[in-house]
Amino acid sequence: MTDPAGARPTVVVTGAGRGLGEAMARRAAADGYRVVVAELNEAWGARTAAAIRDAGGAADFVPLDVADPASVEALAARVAPGGPAYGGPVYGLVNNAALANGVGGREFQDLDVETWDRLMTVNARGPWLVAKHLLPLMPDPGRIVNIASDAALYGSPRLAHYIASKGAVLALTRAMARELGERGITVNAVAPGLTEVEATGTVPAERHALYAANRAIRRPQQPDDLVGLVSFLLGEESRYLTGQVVAVNGGFTMH
Repeated sequence: MTDPAGARPTVVVTGAGRGLGEAMARRAAADGYRVVVAELNEAWGARTAAAIRDAGGAADFVPLDVADPASVEALAARVAPGGPAYGGPVYGLVNNAALANGVGGREFQDLDVETWDRLMTVNARGPWLVAKHLLPLMPDPGRIVNIASDAALYGSPRLAHYIASKGAVLALTRAMARELGERGITVNAVAPGLTEVEATGTVPAERHALYAANRAIRRPQQPDDLVGLVSFLLGEESRYLTGQVVAVNGGFTMH
């Protein structure tokens, strides 16, 4: 896949150092995009980018803290024309970075303001902030995929701050889709279920049991169950699909 100038379109994947983010970054590279692995943990991010290059793909690692506006601005500067990580137009953005590891356990009335604000800063403000700074670099058409969570659709207990932050991502997706439609930039959200990745290792056993008992497809969810949909949403065939939320959770929620 190349643009008229011969460069590979760039897809920026935030939180791509491991888990779902890594799986989506690898698939984007396999689809022919040049991938910017935007990751807070430098060791993870550098490893993912190196693995993509070793497999014959094109990738660069750029450090990113979505909670820090200066870091997001630095990302945009690095992938802009003339920047050190520029290798083609920023065609796509996958907003995946989020706090999910060990966030549950307390009922909403027991949460403190600091914990609430931290989740909102990363999970809700972060996708908006990254899209805000990368939008001027995106051509028409372009693609934005926001990674939400089916917890916001189901209403899992003892996760109020996380659910509220991911619910904000769903609402943000619809607002962005309305505003960017005339530019030919689609904005959609994917809501994964409980997936077998590092970040879910601290999820209480009762939640794993809840998903196991109520999925229509009973086997555990894997990162590869999600990447095909993200690939489609980044591709040409999704050009008339925007403002939608697709849950990928083996039928745990249906709507």
